[in-house]
Amino acid sequence: MLKSMTGFGRGEFIDSGHRFIVEIKAVNHRYNDIVIRMPKNLGSLEDKIRRRVANTLLRGRIDIFITMDEYSKSKRTVRVDKELAIAYHNALRDLADLFSTSLNDNIYQIAKYPDVVKIEDDAEDVNELWPKLVSAIEVAIENLLSMRLAEGENISEDLIIRINKLEDCISQIEERAPKILTEYRERLLGRMRDLLVSVGSEPDETRLFQETAIFADRSNFTEELVRLRSHLSQFRSTIQSDEAVGRKLDFIVQEINRETNTIASKANDYTVANIVVEIKSEIEKVREQIQNIE
Repeated sequence: MLKSMTGFGRGEFIDSGHRFIVEIKAVNHRYNDIVIRMPKNLGSLEDKIRRRVANTLLRGRIDIFITMDEYSKSKRTVRVDKELAIAYHNALRDLADLFSTSLNDNIYQIAKYPDVVKIEDDAEDVNELWPKLVSAIEVAIENLLSMRLAEGENISEDLIIRINKLEDCISQIEERAPKILTEYRERLLGRMRDLLVSVGSEPDETRLFQETAIFADRSNFTEELVRLRSHLSQFRSTIQSDEAVGRKLDFIVQEINRETNTIASKANDYTVANIVVEIKSEIEKVREQIQNIE
């Protein structure tokens, strides 16, 4: 079944210690472009997140938004920069000597100086957070895929309608093809008679046959019609695939368009030209739809 490239999915994981919210937004893109926005402390998990998403979402511009809330009490450590404290003390002593005054050693005062005493949060092992985060990612992907599949089903139905129209147009061209040669022979015979009426001669049947045969060979587009039907049949089978088929469908449409152009140039017929215009109009509509297919 076809999958659209556009969609949105949201997933959430919550326990006594953490809450993860993952939102994934996907839009059309020629390739697989994944952009992740998340807290800095989860940066080491980016590669894991990217691989997990890329394994399922094969094509499109994919924006991932991750937020994390911590409920457990964080562990903090008080650290003293001893060398910096000594440097401050020595500097103050030198200053006291400079002004010939006594040094009032106040440990609390030194502790207030910048960077002497630091309170640091103990870093949490992000690998322990991965099972929680990936749980939210899985839910977001599942919701996104549901939206993609629903839209893909609508696209598939529309494409089938348009392929039916194209096949109907091909049938009209096939029905018209034998008449093109007959009408050409009649026009050619009429012109020959008009030219020969003044001299009272009859048209040269041999020459008429040769000219008709040349036109028939030059305007024969039977092979193009056969290939065109083959491409449409392949298009039908491809849209039933569960794989990512957007690029393949785009290639098939290019071939359909190429065969259609060849038929138009060979036919040299007003009726066929009008049918070709209708075919190309439908091809453009098909092309627009498949730009949104994964």
